[in-house]
Amino acid sequence: MESRAKSMGHAIHPILIVFPLGLLATSVIFDILYLITDRTGFQVSAAYTIAAGVIGGLVAAVFGLIDWRAIPAGTRAKRVGATHGLGNVVVLVLFAVSWLLRRGADNWDPNAGALVCSFAGIVLAGFTGWLGGELVERLGVSVSDAAGVNAPSSLSRRPRARGA
Repeated sequence: MESRAKSMGHAIHPILIVFPLGLLATSVIFDILYLITDRTGFQVSAAYTIAAGVIGGLVAAVFGLIDWRAIPAGTRAKRVGATHGLGNVVVLVLFAVSWLLRRGADNWDPNAGALVCSFAGIVLAGFTGWLGGELVERLGVSVSDAAGVNAPSSLSRRPRARGA
């Protein structure tokens, strides 16, 4: 099935997700650099990239929801899409909580809870990103109206039947 939210012939959701994912991953790198070096600036940079990543994730989610609503009910693609979307909501909540925990600290200094939320968020984002890839690469969602919305998992090693 083709994406319902397009710009210049391309689905909008996959275009937008690179920004929040990159920003949130960068915030974790800044946190790690701060933990290693204890240099002021990395924790502030992490807080700003988290804020931008969460805002960007919310924008991308709107277009993902538009595409998900167009997936036929009762299909594997609908279930994978729901897991992908709900998982990404949890990712954004984890990073938002991390940001809130830093907000009251001097220089946005992250406490253990903020770091745990960010690190858990990026691990979960890896899984939900894989699910997004499964939707596009295996199930053909947002690619073609002849998508295989009931294709087996790419981990099953079973071939995808045409139109399945």
